Amino acid sequence: MSIDPRVALQSLTTALEEHLIAASSRRGDGDPAVEAAFFSVADAFEVYEDALYEAYSEVTPLQVFDDDEDEDEESGIDDDEDLEIVEE
Repeated sequence: MSIDPRVALQSLTTALEEHLIAASSRRGDGDPAVEAAFFSVADAFEVYEDALYEAYSEVTPLQVFDDDEDEDEESGIDDDEDLEIVEE
């Protein structure tokens, strides 16, 4: 069952508004309400992107990054890095 892109867009807009409310009333670093709102935006965006693609074969210029990708960048891990062969 496909989702109407307009419905998915409305859900994304609502998630963004809820994120703004949570961020503006943040109760310190790591506020669980902000974190939950953050993930709601990411989830709603993915649903919208999928619905948009399914209905019109179109995508947005936006991208959701996984925490794993952020951790790899911070630790200096590069999955695409070529290995160097050392000859003795």
